[in-house]
Amino acid sequence: MVPETGLQIERNELLGASWLGEGRCQFLVWAPYADSAAVRLQSSGNAVPMAPESRGYYRVVLDDVAPGTHYQYVLNGAKIRPDPASRFQPEGVHGPSAVVDSSFPWTDDAWRNPPLAQYVFYEVHVGAFSAAGTFDAIVPHLRRLKDLGITILELMPVAQFPGNRNWGYDGVYPFAVQNSYGGLRALKFLINAAHREGLAVALDVVYNHLGPEGNYLNDFGPYFTDHYKTPWGKAMNFDEADSDEVRRFFIDNAWYWITEFHVDALRLDAIHAIVDSSARPFVQELTETIRGRCDSLGREAYVIAESDRNDVRVIQPREFGGLGCDALWSDSLHHALHVLLTGERNGYYQDYGTIGDLATAYTEGFVYSGRYSKFRRRRHGNSARGAPGERFVACAQNHDQIGNRAKGDRLSTLVDFETLKLGAGVVLLSPFLPLLFMGEDYGETAPFQYFTSHSDPGLIEAVRRGRKEEFAAFCRGGEVPDPQDEATFLRSRLTPLDLQSPSQHLLQAFYRELLRIRRQTAALAHLSMEQCRAVPLDEQTLLVERWCGASEVLLILCLAEREADLAISHPVGPWTKVIYSADPCWNGAGNVPATLDASGGEFHLSLGPRSFVLYERC
Repeated sequence: MVPETGLQIERNELLGASWLGEGRCQFLVWAPYADSAAVRLQSSGNAVPMAPESRGYYRVVLDDVAPGTHYQYVLNGAKIRPDPASRFQPEGVHGPSAVVDSSFPWTDDAWRNPPLAQYVFYEVHVGAFSAAGTFDAIVPHLRRLKDLGITILELMPVAQFPGNRNWGYDGVYPFAVQNSYGGLRALKFLINAAHREGLAVALDVVYNHLGPEGNYLNDFGPYFTDHYKTPWGKAMNFDEADSDEVRRFFIDNAWYWITEFHVDALRLDAIHAIVDSSARPFVQELTETIRGRCDSLGREAYVIAESDRNDVRVIQPREFGGLGCDALWSDSLHHALHVLLTGERNGYYQDYGTIGDLATAYTEGFVYSGRYSKFRRRRHGNSARGAPGERFVACAQNHDQIGNRAKGDRLSTLVDFETLKLGAGVVLLSPFLPLLFMGEDYGETAPFQYFTSHSDPGLIEAVRRGRKEEFAAFCRGGEVPDPQDEATFLRSRLTPLDLQSPSQHLLQAFYRELLRIRRQTAALAHLSMEQCRAVPLDEQTLLVERWCGASEVLLILCLAEREADLAISHPVGPWTKVIYSADPCWNGAGNVPATLDASGGEFHLSLGPRSFVLYERC
């Protein structure tokens, strides 16, 4: 092995082990806390010194290194640590890193990322999606998802986490693909197969914190700061000394997923937990960098942020003081809808509960845009008026809203079949990008509970205690499921297709039809809050009108638990029924007129309990 040293750091060079072919591999690590660094190859046991370079980087190029070679860094001649930018951790978070061959026989040259407005998300946890819990096990389902009307598969985080069971938000190696899911090559195979079926792929990435177990970054450099805290641990250092290199680490990571794995969109987890007082915030730098690099390559990739602040600046461009994200996970529609469907008013749900909240969500994006929040005990949010509807991702369920319940119970176990169809109509016929959580389309009843597989006894007990304390006021009827118990994970896996009931198959057909209608009706496909009018007819019914050019639709929602007799004022029709959720063909017991003609400026309509009807102007 002959080391090469003395090279200069280039910003387009990837951190970690980059296999160069012909037995050569470059190792590049940022370790300003170390006075010396070396690479220790497991095959030889020898530690080869790395050359120090500017800003705390160390580098060496070695010969006779093959893909699969296990290696570790030796800091100050004593500490032996995995690579912070490891591409693969074959033995888990505490084991050595492995050199990988990044080549892959991609066949998606003709693939083009669809416009954001056409996105329909299907959120998946790889481990709980199938009995196998691997990337490979998702591939046979891609055509079914495409036929359902899904356009983008969204994967919960896949960066290496401790053990084999975890939501993914405890990842500690942002560049390494989870070993138990199948690793780097299996993820590429899944994405290539998705593109072949006409599906885009989004990946959830976590840049606000890293998990506690297997997190050795403090031995390398100032990745974290003591000035801020997150609910999940130490905050990342994005605005203090040496923060440029921390930013570089995560921006390189984002670009790595887009280029190395052909990912079409990144979902940034909980950016409200990224504290950054700099003049150029980290998220803004990330979005600008991604957009600039994509433009130079003639391709499209989207950055979608999760934030609970109801802050329109997340999706505004930099020149208007914004962060420049393409879209925002917005909880407003979910919260307004959930309270109306379930009657729950605990926690943040106490701020919702009126039909007017649902109307506001449809036409303004945020329910709270500067008014007082009882839950927060302060004013909350700002106005999103004028923002395009495709800038908001809306849902009736997602991993957080299910999994952060004490028992992880899904909407399908809280409400009846008619109410499930109503919830689907509210979300899929909204002027936003809809997101379905895996199994939602057929009314999956298995819970999605919080699960872990840590190895540190102290951490295991701390997580158990934290979950019990979090839900102490809401779980008097039983114990909070033990996150560490494998049974908690096994309960959270989806029901196999061949075990689904006839009503579940019918609900899936209903979702498929709603997505077809959304796709083929111009007034619904055009996502504009400005071309959407939502007017409460009474305390439990809502009239929604959407239009685009000559296309115009009326959506009438009945959230009451009894039949609603409505007198609706509206311009002359005629209007033709498109779909009624309570029709007998959908296992309902209702009937509404096939056409409406309000020649007198008003028409009368009776809707069944927990139902909706969609009419289109002839």
